[in-house]
Amino acid sequence: MRRRLRIGLFILVALLVLGWSVKAGAQVNPEGEMRWAIHFTIAPTWFDPAETPGLATPFKTLYALHDALTKPMPQGLTTPSLAESWSESDDGLTYEFALRRGLTFHNGDAFTAEDVKFSFQRYKGGGAKTLRDKVQAVEIVDAHRIRFRLKEPWPDFMTFYGTTATAAAWVVPKRYVEQVGDDGVKKHPIGLGPYKFVSFNPGVELVLEANEAYWRRVPHVKRLVFKIVPEETTRLAMLKRGEVDIAYVFEGPLAEELKRDPKLRVGGVRGHANFWIDFAEKWDPKSPWHDRRVRLAANLALDRQALNEALLLGIGLPTGSIIPHRFEHALRLEPYPYDPEQAKRLLEEAGYPHGFDAGTITPIAPWTNYAEAVAGYLGAVGIKMRVQIMERATFLTAWREKKLQGLILGGSGALGNAATRLESYVMTGGEFVYGGYPDLDARFRQQVVERDRQKREALLHEMQQLVHERAMFAPLFEFGRHDGIGPRVQEAGLGLIPLHAWSSPYEDLQLKK
Repeated sequence: MRRRLRIGLFILVALLVLGWSVKAGAQVNPEGEMRWAIHFTIAPTWFDPAETPGLATPFKTLYALHDALTKPMPQGLTTPSLAESWSESDDGLTYEFALRRGLTFHNGDAFTAEDVKFSFQRYKGGGAKTLRDKVQAVEIVDAHRIRFRLKEPWPDFMTFYGTTATAAAWVVPKRYVEQVGDDGVKKHPIGLGPYKFVSFNPGVELVLEANEAYWRRVPHVKRLVFKIVPEETTRLAMLKRGEVDIAYVFEGPLAEELKRDPKLRVGGVRGHANFWIDFAEKWDPKSPWHDRRVRLAANLALDRQALNEALLLGIGLPTGSIIPHRFEHALRLEPYPYDPEQAKRLLEEAGYPHGFDAGTITPIAPWTNYAEAVAGYLGAVGIKMRVQIMERATFLTAWREKKLQGLILGGSGALGNAATRLESYVMTGGEFVYGGYPDLDARFRQQVVERDRQKREALLHEMQQLVHERAMFAPLFEFGRHDGIGPRVQEAGLGLIPLHAWSSPYEDLQLKK
């Protein structure tokens, strides 16, 4: 009996040791370096969640350096992250978040509710005014629980706060920010994300290193390097030579060349962003664009399907809306047909039988070719213009500050729903809005507090229909992108988060062994 007990005890200990060794063997040890060639310059403001506009661009860096209470992840649009859970009161006036315990920022500071409150109050990016107008108070219940009290029920609180419609839920360390100030944060960001800041050479590259204490998962890759390569041909050459592992955005002939190379894979995302023409001067009674007939003529002058085929090899989706059709509460709107003869007749009716000089069209970088193609179509019906090129960060600042004139070729890959997109681009006082319509504003205010989902959706659909009928924009297409993936990559992270524009989550990326 004693012998059998000793044998049994030995087997039990052996199994426990084996279990521990298997568990230890399963731990990830970050290895290697993954390199990107990205198509625009990184701005230091994209290291600080507080300054994030209603666009997808800054989340390229935010997903690496920082973390949020909830955020879009493979599991869903508002996946618990720094918040383990949250609850909404029956009256819709209170949201309470239970925070993860034992987390520390990259500099060793403990993560607490103080940091969450501080980050929210400091936030001044896209949607900040709406959040301030709706949130009455932010209350620290204890070190790991925080409560938001609203002034009135707001069904979209979690969409505005807990997705990439804004970055208000992304957390920075209160003590560190108070020590170094806003400029110090941009020079050396400290966060809770899966990667730590190493160095930034403006216009050249950003280098990050794995945070092995990251709560969700230890990253597989030790070092990430983002090389800034605006030239499309150079990006493809670097990918072919193995100088980078992932290169973003190839179009037309270069996308075809990418697809033909047997050593490379084609990745990318579809439908994560819309592109459109914004008539910046439509609010000015002295401008030709104030006349709906002129804006409608511009819409009819564009062959969207031809643009889709030539630029995106057909993977985009021509659309009549600035809101992706997969967004909640989106109204599927067909684009205006391609009818250049009717466009010319409308221009004549509006008093421009020979067309007019429309000044400039300014595209979001690097899509100069989109602007050139649009300018060609508009020129064919008599609307003459020249393309004005701006670096992306400069463009976004000028657009937010309402300094761009003429036509703006813009777009957004920020997630959210129909209301978040309308708030940023249609409503009076919106982040990128130069004017406004009182009737649309009234409907927007009505839907904000409407808790009946069907009634709310009806209001949002009505607004989208009016935007379309008034030809406030000339929507082009829902974006489809060809990205190149080199032979060393096991998991590139493209498309893991539905509708998210970039490789993410970074901690899930892998190189081949």
